[in-house]
Amino acid sequence: MTTGRPTTARSHRRARSRSVRVLVALVAAAAVLGIALVVVPMLRPAGPRPLFQLPVACGETWQLGTYPGHDDYDVDLFPTEGEAWGRPVLASYGGTVTEAGINGSLGGRTPDNPEGPRGRGGGYWVKIDHGGKWETQYLHMLEPPLVTVGQRVGQGDQIGLLGSTGNSGAPHLHYEQRRGWEKVETHFDGEPSGITTDEREHTVKRTSGNCRPGVS
Repeated sequence: MTTGRPTTARSHRRARSRSVRVLVALVAAAAVLGIALVVVPMLRPAGPRPLFQLPVACGETWQLGTYPGHDDYDVDLFPTEGEAWGRPVLASYGGTVTEAGINGSLGGRTPDNPEGPRGRGGGYWVKIDHGGKWETQYLHMLEPPLVTVGQRVGQGDQIGLLGSTGNSGAPHLHYEQRRGWEKVETHFDGEPSGITTDEREHTVKRTSGNCRPGVS
């Protein structure tokens, strides 16, 4: 005499097995989709270079420089006239803020104590995504950035104040342009800066075209 229980148990086991297989397949499909959403944009070529401007006030002339050990393509900016501390740092092109805070540690260099202890890294900093795999970075600012992560900024919007936080010897702005994950030679108003290597000290002077409409 049979009761039907073994058949019912086997049916339940098969149903559970099918459910597990379906769940595994769904998880695998979601993983593949997630990887594709990350990898495919990474494989796309970068878009055209934005028309970056100097990240400082319209019409001002600044010295751009590098030195041995600074790292290829990194640019330090110093004003040629006036006090450096607290000068406005501007977005060199429009985009979305992806970092705004502290990189490394701040140290203790301030306008009142310019020879205070150095910190580590970039101190107060901002990173902006300009689309097309282009980014800019702004380091060693005096105070917490004036922008927040996720905020949209326009070219010429103020994002902070020039300072000497992090691993900095004097008030200046450390600036980078990046295409994808790679630093590249900085261009300003469509012209290359000429700063490509840290094998030797090199400086140039440029006048900022980071001007609002109607301002020159």
